[in-house]
Amino acid sequence: MARGRMPDTAGLSRRGLLKGAGVAAFGIGSIAALDLPFFDVPGAQLDPLKCAARDLSTSQKKLVISNWPGYIDPRKKATSTVSGFQDQTGISVDYTDDVNDNSEFYAKVRNQLGSCQPVGRDLMVLTDWMAARMISLGWVQPLDPDRVPNLHQNLIKPLRDRQWDPDLRYHAPWQSGLTGIAYNASKTGEIKSFTELLDNSEIRGRVTLLSEMRDTMGFMLRVVGADPSKFTDAEWGQALERLREAVSSGQIRAFTGNEYTQDLAAGNVVACEAWSGDVIQLQFENPDIKFVTPEEGLSLWSDNMLVPNGAAHQANAERWIDYYYDPQVAAKLAAWVNYICPVEGAQQEMEKIDPSLVDNKLIFPDDETLAVTFDFMPLDDQQTIAYEGDWSDVTGG
Repeated sequence: MARGRMPDTAGLSRRGLLKGAGVAAFGIGSIAALDLPFFDVPGAQLDPLKCAARDLSTSQKKLVISNWPGYIDPRKKATSTVSGFQDQTGISVDYTDDVNDNSEFYAKVRNQLGSCQPVGRDLMVLTDWMAARMISLGWVQPLDPDRVPNLHQNLIKPLRDRQWDPDLRYHAPWQSGLTGIAYNASKTGEIKSFTELLDNSEIRGRVTLLSEMRDTMGFMLRVVGADPSKFTDAEWGQALERLREAVSSGQIRAFTGNEYTQDLAAGNVVACEAWSGDVIQLQFENPDIKFVTPEEGLSLWSDNMLVPNGAAHQANAERWIDYYYDPQVAAKLAAWVNYICPVEGAQQEMEKIDPSLVDNKLIFPDDETLAVTFDFMPLDDQQTIAYEGDWSDVTGG
C-alpha cells in the first residue's frame, strides 16, 4: 500500500499550516493579522519583463525550489522522481520544504520581490489565492509555452481557465485537492451537508472548520445561495452572519489547520471540514473516517509552481515543470502524496505503480465529482483587507 507522506510529516498541510500548528479554537484570527500588513507594499506593482534576470540555465545546471513539507516522494532514493529528473537533464536540484504558510512565505519574499530583487529561488509553490496575488503584482515571470508543452497538453480540464491566469502564462499546478466534509462513522451517522455541520445539534461542540478563510467562506457562501466565484459584499455579509450564528451557538469547536486530523481519528471531533489528501492518509489507519461531497459541492484548489522575478535558472525550472507533467512521473508522485493529480493520463500509468489507487476518487476524481466543484473569487487589496478583518472578528471570538 502506497503511503503519501512519511509519518513525521503526515500532519503538515500544503494549504495553510501555521508555524507551530497548535493554534486552534478561536485565536486563529492571527492569520488576518499576518495578511493585512503584507498586502501594503507601496509601489510594489511591477512589470515582470523589466524584472527578468539573465537566464544562466545553459551554463549553470542547477535549480532552486521552495515547496511545502511532505509534498514529494523521498528525494534521496535512486528511484525517486527527483533523481529521475537529475539523471535525465543533468540539472542538480536544491529542493527546500520551507513553505509552511502562504502569508508567512509572502512576508519572507515581499521586500525583495516588491523592489524587483531576486529571492534566490527559481520555483516556488503557492496556493491559488496567493499565486493570484503575486501574479497580479507582477512578481512572477511568464512561462515559455514552447518549453512546457506537457503542461498545455496534459493539464486536466477542471484546472484550466482559472480567472487569475486563464492561459497558463504564469502558473502550473503542482498538486490539487478537494475541500469537503469528513466524519467518523464510528461516532456519528453520515453528515451530508455543510448546513448540517452548522445546525445538527447532535454533533454540537464536536465540529471543526478550517482556518483558511477562502475554504470555509466558500462553503458559507454556498449555504446562503451565493456563488463563491462571483459574489457581492451583501452576500459576503449574509454568509459571515450565518457563520457567526454557528460560532455563537457553540456548534463549532475550533477553526484549525491540519490538527483536525488527530481529533477526528481520536473521536474528539466527529465531523469537520476537511482536505481530501488528509482523509486518504487517515483512512490507511482508520476506515471509519469517511470523506463526503457536501450537498453544497466541493472546493477545488491547487498549489502552483511559479517562477519568481529574478530567477536565474528559468529554463531549468521550465524543464522541471514539463518533466512533472509527463503522466508516468505524475503518477509516481501522486502515489506518494495522495492529493489530486493534475496530469491527464496519470491514472492509466498508476495501474503500473499502485493499482489500489487507480479508482481512488480523491486522487483521480471522476466527472461527476468534478462537476460540483467551485472556486473562490480572486480578491483585490481592499476586499482582502476588509474580508480578512471580518473573518478575524468571527473566528477570533
